Amino acid sequence: MAYKFEKLKVWQISRQFVKLIYTITKEYPDNEKFGLTSQTNRAVVSIMLNIAEGSERKSDIEFIRFLRIAYTSMLEVISACYIALDQNYISQERFDYVYDSSHILGKKINALIKSINNTPAVTNK
Repeated sequence: MAYKFEKLKVWQISRQFVKLIYTITKEYPDNEKFGLTSQTNRAVVSIMLNIAEGSERKSDIEFIRFLRIAYTSMLEVISACYIALDQNYISQERFDYVYDSSHILGKKINALIKSINNTPAVTNK
């Protein structure tokens, strides 16, 4: 038996994004352990967790709110990666890969939001 969120393609992609970011942040300097590494990892985990939590909410409005939080957490990860790039913790090539991956994830989140918004409401007659 699977939970609803496990079947969502957007959650599956977010899981891969978490793996990617954790792999990258493991290479950050030790002096960033409680700074940029921790902040980036918390933000990327927030994406996956908010998609999961929102999927089980009682209303579409609540689910969309959690998806928007997931999207903004993704933006936080990208901003953190800009910092890592500027500090030479990651290469331009690696940054570009993360950036491209974030676009795929962001499009999936936004497509799900749009899909939910276009779903007709069920009425009790």
